[in-house]
Amino acid sequence: MTESTAPQSEHRTVLLRGGDVHSPADPFATAMVVERGHVAWVGSEGAADAFASGVDEVIDLEGALVTPAFTDAHVHTTSTGLALTGLDLSGARTLGDALARVRAHVAAHPAGRVVLGHGWDATRWPEQRPPSRAELDEAAAGRPVYLPRIDVHSAAVTTALLDLVPGVTAMAGYHPEGPLTGAAHHAVRAAAHDAVSPAQRADAQRAALRHAASLGIGTVHECGGPDISDEEDFTGLLKLAAEQPGPRVFGYWAQQVADEKDARRIRELGAVGAAGDLFVDGSLGSHTACLHEPYADAPHSGTAHLDAGQIAAHVAACTEAGLQAGFHAIGDAALTAVVDGIRTAAEKVGLARVRAARHRVEHAEMLTPETVAAFAELGLTASVQPAFDAAWGGEEGMYAQRLGAGRAATLNPYAALLRAGVPLAFGSDSPVTPLDPWGTVRAAAFHRTLEHRVSVRAGFTAHTRGGWRAVGRDDAGTLVPGAPADYAVWRTDELVVQAPDDRVARWSTDPRSGTPGLPDLSPGADLPVCLRTVVLGQTVYVRPNE
Repeated sequence: MTESTAPQSEHRTVLLRGGDVHSPADPFATAMVVERGHVAWVGSEGAADAFASGVDEVIDLEGALVTPAFTDAHVHTTSTGLALTGLDLSGARTLGDALARVRAHVAAHPAGRVVLGHGWDATRWPEQRPPSRAELDEAAAGRPVYLPRIDVHSAAVTTALLDLVPGVTAMAGYHPEGPLTGAAHHAVRAAAHDAVSPAQRADAQRAALRHAASLGIGTVHECGGPDISDEEDFTGLLKLAAEQPGPRVFGYWAQQVADEKDARRIRELGAVGAAGDLFVDGSLGSHTACLHEPYADAPHSGTAHLDAGQIAAHVAACTEAGLQAGFHAIGDAALTAVVDGIRTAAEKVGLARVRAARHRVEHAEMLTPETVAAFAELGLTASVQPAFDAAWGGEEGMYAQRLGAGRAATLNPYAALLRAGVPLAFGSDSPVTPLDPWGTVRAAAFHRTLEHRVSVRAGFTAHTRGGWRAVGRDDAGTLVPGAPADYAVWRTDELVVQAPDDRVARWSTDPRSGTPGLPDLSPGADLPVCLRTVVLGQTVYVRPNE
């Protein structure tokens, strides 16, 4: 890809030509003009000649693909950065391998106070168990160590870290040998993160946002809250993102709202909603997602953090204050509580107002036909993570271990949500699963359960325009005149149309359908390589040596 040497300017006019531009304005577009941070024109190569002499810069795409930049609708930015720069256990294939990685990290970083790691998943290990406290103490050589499970709803910790939290042994979720959950986990997590200096935190945030930009992500939704991070972390991230070139950050703060005063406090933090990880339950991997029936591999049905009455109060207060509300809900009982609570709030403040607020539900994994219909009725956005199915779905996956094959096959029903008219916003929940937008679209299009698959086009829309709609914006996430110029440039192979129904795919490739193609995301195919990411007309990433 070549370009002129015009000086960088916030308001420069740029012509991109000689590639493929993915735009509903012209399904055969090969060129685009960007002016004052917005898309000014999209069209054919021949028509582009008329603009060439009047722009500040011409970029020859050399056959590259231009798409809207991705929006990752659920990210924990600081934790993502710490995982990128700290102890990563996601590649550990056995318990012994994980402990060896802890030993190596401790030996290589003798000066640090608390060792922060991430990503272990005992369901992938032959031992099928997490490290004991004694094993971790030995590997850590007496150091405080905090190792959250991949779902971040439980954590293995050392005795030295427990010693920093007075009273932890009396808290709910404390286990003498096993990973901590609930209140005990939250207290220990706070102690571990308190050891991170402001400079370390800012470095981690920059690393995460740089990584996002390198993947064609132009916007992230930060999901913070008092049980996840702290206000300084949250406001620091929003300030950093506003002051430095990089992906946009929309922040959600997961705290209950009772009145206008509480809503005002949410806004003062810079949040766009009292939503995100406001926990109704936990996670399936940690046996804390709240179910109607017990787990297949544990004699209980998980943990409920909010009931329908508390959910109703939060949604009613947020709706009356003009604030978006939302919840983390994974298990079927948690999702029932969410729809019952929001329906009660709608009876109080009016269904039209609830629908207009576009309240959202994170994860929404264990849906039933009834709760899917309720999402549509109440105008809820499903903020979902297709990589969860890729990681844990299938007959031998963690979902089947926890729930049995029958219940596991009902999880993450994206096709049913789309058929019902429920808006989807795709994300990663990074660092739970990695930032990987094309991989996310692939996971939805090639869902492990055939009936839940969606077309690549629908998945792509959910990961671009869907994220903007989830924050109440209908004018972005697509390359049409007037839209913000948030786009990415990709090196990729031939463009195709992929859909679960072959009849649809065949018709969509007919020129009469006017359906723009997208990269081939078939399992095993190479994913597109990001060459450039642009946010509001400003370049925030250029691939080296391009």
